[in-house]
Amino acid sequence: MVEDSGLSAALAGDERAFGELAERHRWELRVHCYRMLGSYDDADDIVQETFLKAWRRRETFAGRSTFRAWLYKIATNACLDLIDRDGRRARPYQVPPLVGPEAEPPFEVAWLEPVPDHVLAPDTAEDPAAAAVARETIELAFLVAIQRLPARQRAVLITRDVLGWPAGETAALLGTSVASVKSALQRARATLKDHLPPRRDDWSRAREPDAREQALLRRYVQAHQQADLDALAGLLAEDVQVTMPPYPAWLVGRDPLLTLTAQVFDQASEWYHGGWRGVVTRANLQPAVAHYVQHPTAEETRSLAGAYRAQVLDVLRVDDGRITAITSFAPRHFAAFGLSLVLS
Repeated sequence: MVEDSGLSAALAGDERAFGELAERHRWELRVHCYRMLGSYDDADDIVQETFLKAWRRRETFAGRSTFRAWLYKIATNACLDLIDRDGRRARPYQVPPLVGPEAEPPFEVAWLEPVPDHVLAPDTAEDPAAAAVARETIELAFLVAIQRLPARQRAVLITRDVLGWPAGETAALLGTSVASVKSALQRARATLKDHLPPRRDDWSRAREPDAREQALLRRYVQAHQQADLDALAGLLAEDVQVTMPPYPAWLVGRDPLLTLTAQVFDQASEWYHGGWRGVVTRANLQPAVAHYVQHPTAEETRSLAGAYRAQVLDVLRVDDGRITAITSFAPRHFAAFGLSLVLS
């Protein structure tokens, strides 16, 4: 099978031709591995490993599949090896909520990482139908849900339902039978149905933020900048859920969140963070806000006095005009979004 005019040269040992051919698939492989792993850094590493393995094993490509499918097989198996080696398994949080009464804990995915929208843009550049599929399979709720699946079920579900591969090609990818693929897909779909958020079709429909969502984001930023608990309360769903990967900290409910935030806003509290500023951004095709706080300490240099420093990146899920989930990430992710660590 001749897939590309440069394929023969690439397989014959032309490193430049091989690199050019492989690079065409870098973006989609990275997104595929991100769905498998939930970590974009790990996904990037796996893609690099995939290209290196493909180059070293180029003589094993027999043309029974496309070059693209061959790369997917190498990448998927590398993901499965990583999951098995690290023993990654999503489990309910083992610690009590930060504040508030006991509640059923969400599942902890400590390795979860956000991805800037601009990195995901090629997936939705041309096909509106693909845009809806991309959003519902890249948002954090979906990523957390599929991390609950056994690794091979996860691979089957992504390959069949996200990539749209036939059962036969999926079986070849995973080195198993069509019957096994069908069985794994049935089990994976049933598990996923139980653990995805309600009204998923509603919140996954549109990719670009509408005027209502943009107004909500402005009010969310202003509520923090003005330390306005009442304004913040009006934006939150009663059952809003907050998680903070990789930290084992969580809470469920508007009142518990407001109780914690009241301490953060209170200058007399040991939890006081200082003044807030927010920068609106996008992550995983969801609205997000990068928060900065003005809270200089005695150890800081005079040049930073009064500056606002990176505090947290909140990725929001919005349903029916209310924030139903907040996933908070550490400032180390700011650089990927083109955000500075200090606002003067």
